[in-house]
Order: sequence, then C-alpha cells, then structure tokens
Amino acid sequence: MKEKIKFLESRKKDAHKGDYGHLFIIGGSPGLTGAVCLAGISALRSGCGLVTIGIPEGLNQIIEIKLTEVMSLPLPETEDHFFSENAYEKAIEFIEKKADCVLIGPGISLHPETKKFGKKIIPDIKKPLIIDADALKIISENLGILKNLRDKPILTPHPGEMSYLTGLKVEQIQRNRVEIAENFAKEYNVILILKGYRTVVTDGENTYINLTGNPGMATAGSGDVLAGIIGGLLASGEEKFISAKYGVFIHGLAGDMAKREKGEISLIASDIIEKLPDVFKYLKKEEEKNDLFRKI
Repeated sequence: MKEKIKFLESRKKDAHKGDYGHLFIIGGSPGLTGAVCLAGISALRSGCGLVTIGIPEGLNQIIEIKLTEVMSLPLPETEDHFFSENAYEKAIEFIEKKADCVLIGPGISLHPETKKFGKKIIPDIKKPLIIDADALKIISENLGILKNLRDKPILTPHPGEMSYLTGLKVEQIQRNRVEIAENFAKEYNVILILKGYRTVVTDGENTYINLTGNPGMATAGSGDVLAGIIGGLLASGEEKFISAKYGVFIHGLAGDMAKREKGEISLIASDIIEKLPDVFKYLKKEEEKNDLFRKI
C-alpha cells in the first residue's frame, strides 16, 4: 500500500509559516552550542516553519550571533551556564503555548542540575517528542519515564547511548542490532532509531533498515543534523514513524551527495545540511513519478 507522505505535498499558495509547525529544541551547554545550531538549521531545511532553541541564558548571545532564521529562548541556568532545574517553568510554558514538537538533548550535557531539569520536564511534555544525545543518558537512569509518557517518543541512540539504555555492552548490541532495538521499542513503547551502519528504525512491530549513508558521516554533529531533520518533519505534521524512517533516509542520502563533492575524509556535518535542498527536490521528483515508494 502506498504511504501518504505529507511533507512532499505541494504547498498552498496562501501558506504561511504557522502551517508547517514550530519545533522547540532544548539543548546546548558550554562548548556544545554547535549541536543545537546544527539541529535548528537542519529542521528549517527539512520544511519546518519555525524553530526556537531553548538555551541556558548565558549562552544565548552565541545562538543569536550564529543563527539568523532560528529564534531562541533564554532559560534559567547555573553559575557555570548549564541548565538549572529552575528552567522547567519557562520551558514547559513555552511548550504548552507555542511548540508543536520538542527535541531535547543536543549538547545538553550531564551536569547534575541539568539532569534534574531533564528528568522533571520530559515526563510533562505532551507534544510529539524526540529524545537525543545526553538526554538519552539522563532518562537511562529512570527508564520508567518512558513508560509513563502519554505520547510515544522517538529515541535516537548510537550504540554507546544504547548501551546506557539497555545495560548491554556495545559489542553485544552491534552483534544483534535489530532484535535488541525491536525488543526495547516494544517494551518501552517508543520509536527507536539505532544509529550506525544500516541504521535500524523500529516501533517494535514495524522495522526499517536504512541503506543510505557512508563512513564520511562519522563526524562531529552528524547526529545533531539527523535529529533536526526528524524534528523538522515531525513538527510540520508528519506521522511519527514516517518522520523517523524518512528522516534517516534523507540524512543518509544528503551525506551520500556530500561525499561525491567532498569525499569521505573531508566531509563535515554542515556539508550534509547543504545537500538537504537537493535531497528534497529529488524526493519530490521521484514521488511525482510514483517511483519513490519502491526505493525506500
């Protein structure tokens, strides 16, 4: 049966930015502001109408200098510029009033106060949610958080983060990637993206193995770009499993296009972002030919 892909539908002539969703990204810490910047730009390049980054207030100026199209929300912080537990009230109010989707984790850190903030806010997020990077390590300390979420979240661990979530060694995970991913997704009612060679996307019942991508994408920030792509698709109204599956495919294909120009050695995360417009033009063309659905 042909999947309905909302993000490839032609836009109405009277469309406005509010029609394509507002993604709220919570992340960033000293030395790691680049993560949320990469995710924010990737989300906009993936069709999201609005992106706001929630950032420790002492780092806000960095975000405003680096980014033009992305907005920011300065949040309460510790003396050393990490998220404070006091960031909860302002962040949850923004989510409830303005956000259509939340991505938490890029560059967020494992500072003790930040961990308290993460454990407090994640259970109270009622919007579609993507949990990435150090936010995965934060919830690994209390996986019951996942079982109590109202809305099935998307988790994006690499094998090291999957080790935190399962207690298994990375070598064990890599030997049995599909089964471990499926079992975890089923037990905790999540959509799991186990990153790496032949990335696995599963909700415990439906499983997709991605074939795009290359070793040049093993570079700092590549995962932040992926999280932003998925967040962009999800915020714009796409269904969760399709956002996860196509997000992974799009990310890998953009990396493959970047490899042709840059090679594997010199490829960096921003090269992947630069190729997103070409990927979406390609997908739109293939969809119009009714040829996309036998390729993915």
